[in-house]
Amino acid sequence: MSAPDGSPVGAERSIGQLFASATTEMSALVHDEIALAKAQLRQDVKRGATSGGAFGAAGMVLLFSLPMLNFALAYGIRTWSGWNLAVCFLLSFAANVLVAGLLTLIGMMFAKKLKKSQSPQMVAASMKETAGVLQNAKPHPRPELPQDRAPEAIEAVARSSS
Repeated sequence: MSAPDGSPVGAERSIGQLFASATTEMSALVHDEIALAKAQLRQDVKRGATSGGAFGAAGMVLLFSLPMLNFALAYGIRTWSGWNLAVCFLLSFAANVLVAGLLTLIGMMFAKKLKKSQSPQMVAASMKETAGVLQNAKPHPRPELPQDRAPEAIEAVARSSS
């Protein structure tokens, strides 16, 4: 078994080698996390596409069944009222126009709310603010090593932990 830099695990390594090894492992971890996020995103997109296809098919079936509903409504009105069949079909058409108008009004209300929404701009502004804060951030100062602690003591601790 060896470290990512090729040196044996139990061998004495300098702080630079330990830092290089930790950096390499951290880089590999970040790459693996990115690959995992991509895989999860691909899976979510596939599920979304399947769901969208199913909803689209359901909408098409409903759309193609509307003429049958109109015929049933017209013949139902005729049976209930005894009116002329042409008048019953006109009433069926009027009911469809009324439902379409109501759905149009609902759609317009949601479109106005969407137009007023500033969510994407707020997210972009928040991201810029976060980036500005991170650019101005400074690392925490490291405490000075006491004079009685020599670099050999640090290397001994590094060896014992690996």
